[in-house]
Amino acid sequence: MGSQVNTGYGQLNPAGKLENNSEFFRVKFIIEGQLIHGQQKFRNINQPYRIANNGNIRTETINHPEVRPVAFKSMLRYWFRTFALGILETGQVQEWENKIFGGINPSKQYGWLMVRVLEGRITQKEAQHKNDQCGEQEGILTLNYSPGIPQDNQDNLQKLIKNLTWLMFHLGGIGQGARRPCYSRKTRPYAPWWRGSTLIPDSKDSFWELPETTHHFQKLFRQRIEAFYQALQGLGINLNYRQIRNCGIVRNNQWTEAIDANCRIIVCSGNENFGKPYALSVLHSEELKFNGNYDGNLCGKVGREVKPSPIWITDLGDYQVVTVFGANADPRQKYLETLQNKVQIFPL
Repeated sequence: MGSQVNTGYGQLNPAGKLENNSEFFRVKFIIEGQLIHGQQKFRNINQPYRIANNGNIRTETINHPEVRPVAFKSMLRYWFRTFALGILETGQVQEWENKIFGGINPSKQYGWLMVRVLEGRITQKEAQHKNDQCGEQEGILTLNYSPGIPQDNQDNLQKLIKNLTWLMFHLGGIGQGARRPCYSRKTRPYAPWWRGSTLIPDSKDSFWELPETTHHFQKLFRQRIEAFYQALQGLGINLNYRQIRNCGIVRNNQWTEAIDANCRIIVCSGNENFGKPYALSVLHSEELKFNGNYDGNLCGKVGREVKPSPIWITDLGDYQVVTVFGANADPRQKYLETLQNKVQIFPL
């Protein structure tokens, strides 16, 4: 019951009757780094806020992690949108996003997909002290058909979402810090001691096996992307995934978060530096800084102006996957040129 019923927050079943089995896919997962935050509690209920140096009132709260299914559904939705924008008109993307994930604009739709997390728990609290281990959560992600899906669309939805889930695990993390892999900040004199989020499938199923070389990984990744596009076609969408769209003007400070003609996805390998995986250490290197600070058009901005980073990095151990939006303009083009031992995944 309620607006989030297809995002795992409870079920309403007739008394004494078992729920129909609608599950079509599951995978056990581990999250390392910045955890999914579900609630915030006041640090001191007797003094719940303070006045900052700029005169603004700021509440004093502590984040309490929770393994929330809505975080997974939101991330699946995000990657669906970014891939679909590269091959479909914006109106089509919104229409099919609402059909699959649910929506309220322009009209209410229940959505075909239900996302649940079973046995979600925190196995390691986020670091409170310099030498603490990184935070860790785990659980079982399950994907299910909602009662709203037409039966003749079930097979193609299953193919679409299984491949989209694989892409999600290999493009970034989940929740806060999802655009960076988990990395240590223990060399800093102040907290937080860990940043980033690494999402790991804890499965021995062959579906999740990764090759040792970047060239073999490139081939596998492209197969998953093509399977995603083919499943979209199977749902009745007319598209040609060999003709990638251009979603807008790209400048040094302007880009669209779309896997389109201006986007590049590469896999690369190199030595870790300063406790950071190779691709991240290059992104944070001195030569790519602007006026001595991280460049907001590479790393994003926080503060008065909030701008998400146009670069996603995930660390798979032997290599990293890097997604760059608006890759054909500096400073993002310069970043790509700086990376070594790289193989292009996208465009196909």
